[in-house]
Order: sequence, then C-alpha cells, then structure tokens
Amino acid sequence: MADNHPQKNDKHPYKPIVMIGLMGAGKSRIGRELAAKLALPFVDADEEIVKAAGCSVSDIFELYGEDAFRDVESRVISRLLNGKVQIIATGGGAFINADIRKIVAEKGISLWLRAELDILAERTSRRGGRPLLKGGDAKAILKGLMDERYPVYAEADIIVESKDVPINETVKETAAALSAYLDKQTGT
Repeated sequence: MADNHPQKNDKHPYKPIVMIGLMGAGKSRIGRELAAKLALPFVDADEEIVKAAGCSVSDIFELYGEDAFRDVESRVISRLLNGKVQIIATGGGAFINADIRKIVAEKGISLWLRAELDILAERTSRRGGRPLLKGGDAKAILKGLMDERYPVYAEADIIVESKDVPINETVKETAAALSAYLDKQTGT
C-alpha cells in the first residue's frame, strides 16, 4: 500500500489533474493513491458516467453505441473540470476526443500513465467489463489502440511510465513528476 500521508515537499496543483492512458495503465488505482497522498479528492469519470446514464459502461456501449458513450463522457469530464481541484481518472478513449483535449488543456493538467503492451494485457486480463476488448484477441486489440492513441496521449503535460512495480513506487514517481511540472509552471 502506498504512503498516503501528504509529504512536506508534495506540491498542490492549482487545477484538476486528469489521468489519461489505456485501460490497464492504472489511472484509477494510481489516481486514488495520488489523491490520498496529496490530500485531494479523487473522481473516476467512468463511475460518474454510470451515475449519469443509470447503467454500466458496457450497457451504454451495447444499447446505445460508442458515440453515445463518448457524448456522455465529454459532458461529464467538462463538468468535472469546472469543479474543484481534484484528481480525475478518465476512460482510455476520452483524451482522443479533440474537444476533451481542448478543455483539459484549458482547465486541467493532463498526466499520461504510459504502459507497455505486456503490462496492459496482463492487467486487463484480471478484470472484465471492458467493452473494447470483447469478442477478440485482447492483446491485438490493445496493440491497435496503442498505435492509434499513444501519439495523441503524447500531447499530455506529464508522462509517467506505469511499470510492473509496487504501486507506491509509481505513485511516488507520479507525485515527483507532477511536482517538477508545477515547479516549471510557477518558475520555482
């Protein structure tokens, strides 16, 4: 378990931190731990989408299609970015939407948790409910998503490698990368 106590040298962001990356990168898990470490609220955009839609992400995809899901996702993320300073975990496809990228650039700090294919495949195999992985070779689908999305994710303000290490190490590295980014932005 990560050390969730705020550290003396932990810098507090001045706007929401938006966690981006493919499914299995650790956005929700690392985001929760980072929020605890920085004494900030955490919100999972997918959980907010489920509340807004009244059904699961898988059900939204199945009943209404990906376009309807992306529309709800865009509205939810926009609302979250107009709120308080917090850590927001987004779905893997959110940052691909140009409108979402624009509002994140204006009102948030984007943080990409980048992971290698084998790590993503292993992590996603442990949990179901991933609509984009249904009915196919999960590793091949993930590779295709990496090819499509990684160039867009590279526009993030901060990039942290999500490796096969204990979570507290990744949280520590993420907090350090955020601190360095904030120092650079504020000139300290």
